[in-house]
Amino acid sequence: MKIQYFILSLLSLVIFSCKKDTKTEGPLTPTGSMAIFIENKVDTAPLVLNTKNYVNQNGDTFKLSKYKYYISNIKLVTTDGKKTYWEPESYHLIDQADANSLVFTMNGIPLGPYNSISFMIGVDSLRNCSGAQTGALDPVKGMFWDWTSGYIMGWLEGTSPQSTFTNKLILYQSVGFNGQYRVLKNVTLSFGNQTASVVSNDHLPEVHISSNVLEWFKTPTVISFSATPVVSVPGAASRTIADNYADMFKVDQVVN
Repeated sequence: MKIQYFILSLLSLVIFSCKKDTKTEGPLTPTGSMAIFIENKVDTAPLVLNTKNYVNQNGDTFKLSKYKYYISNIKLVTTDGKKTYWEPESYHLIDQADANSLVFTMNGIPLGPYNSISFMIGVDSLRNCSGAQTGALDPVKGMFWDWTSGYIMGWLEGTSPQSTFTNKLILYQSVGFNGQYRVLKNVTLSFGNQTASVVSNDHLPEVHISSNVLEWFKTPTVISFSATPVVSVPGAASRTIADNYADMFKVDQVVN
């Protein structure tokens, strides 16, 4: 009898354990998506590469052939501040020559009304030191400087009659992810009295953000193409360019 009782007790324990292991989790937190549209402008006019002339704060005329930069570590915050969404693997190369790079969709966002977005201009220090990368960080994109200086965070290139460099070149590359001349810039943009309502995966709110090229050349430092036509190494000049363009972004509109 003792043996039979022991066997029955053991079977009961096994059955109970099996039932416990197969217990299902509660419902998953519902999520939705959001689309980010980037428009590069010169003041209020859309940027056009290769053909259109513009004038900077110093009165210098210029034409651009290249304009691209990284934004990374995107964060969204709800209107009540109770929900924060960090985009995973958040690295985007915005390239004026590639229309596909000017819009992207973020998925897995907790439902709610969002009214601010934050991000970094550039690539964070960790990923600058992480060896060969893929996706937007793939060195084939042409934005990897070297193993010491890391990525080119922003790249603006063209020509100007006022340039004193060969072939009237103007070239500004912001480089340097650490130390005294670190060029990484953090940006937070409020949607003002607008909100982006993430309510389901079937509904895709749009946040339209613009960057103003002219900010590269002013505030706090006015750039003269004759005095400084080229900046292409880490240092004080590269940091000056980054200090200038740190305020180049604004939210133009939110579409729900």
